[in-house]
Amino acid sequence: MKLSFSTVGCPNWSWADIVASAADLGYAGIEVRGVGDDLFRPDARVFQPDSAPKTRAELARHNLQISCLASDVLMHDPEQDCAATLGRYLALARGLGAPGIRVLGDTWGEPGAGVDAALVERRLRELAPLAREAGVELWVETNGVWADTARLLALLEAVDSPAVGVVWDIHHPYRYFGETPAQTAANIGRYARHVHVKDSVMGADGKTAYKMFGYGDLPAADCLRELKALGYDGFLSMEWVKRWNHGLEDAGVVLPHFAYQARRVLAAL
Repeated sequence: MKLSFSTVGCPNWSWADIVASAADLGYAGIEVRGVGDDLFRPDARVFQPDSAPKTRAELARHNLQISCLASDVLMHDPEQDCAATLGRYLALARGLGAPGIRVLGDTWGEPGAGVDAALVERRLRELAPLAREAGVELWVETNGVWADTARLLALLEAVDSPAVGVVWDIHHPYRYFGETPAQTAANIGRYARHVHVKDSVMGADGKTAYKMFGYGDLPAADCLRELKALGYDGFLSMEWVKRWNHGLEDAGVVLPHFAYQARRVLAAL
């Protein structure tokens, strides 16, 4: 398994800072979810058509790749033109050599009031052929109601497309639905194409408090053990939600810590 980190954890860094830190810390990939003020990734200056070849060459020079484009394609939002938004991301993925685009079937990590599951299924059916034609996959994250991975499995089986996989966020099924890593792996492990890693504890107020990797009570080692048993050889991507939670530790502290601790856990499996 290879290490990656999401740019959501370093919202104030330039692209040059992101690439240099990834290379210096021995990461293999970068998950793109905003660069500076450009939260809509196709608008970022370094990804424009006249800049993308240089950006891709720079990544190759540092033995880095784009592990995932974490999009704001909201399959559950009836107001969003998902096809138009996805089209921009597909063009970007082709230009950068990214294998997959994270799409959302619910808004937040924590389950809310529910979503129109039929709409999500219909849109995945409609958009999967576009992704497959582009040589890119759509990865539904285990967030919101879809962190109930039995429900997510039913969705994936109904869509039945090789172009649709899963971003297994190891936090959400465990924290919000009480799933064991073995249960999650049994449900959607074979669909896992990308993995989000984060740690947390439940505060006295009943709210999630994010912690640096290994400082919470998430059974992360068990999750990685299940992934190893599945033969997963993709990315473990540190998703540190600093962009929306400014009180979290800075990326300059978190990313070296994750690189060291994740390698230690992997070596012990």
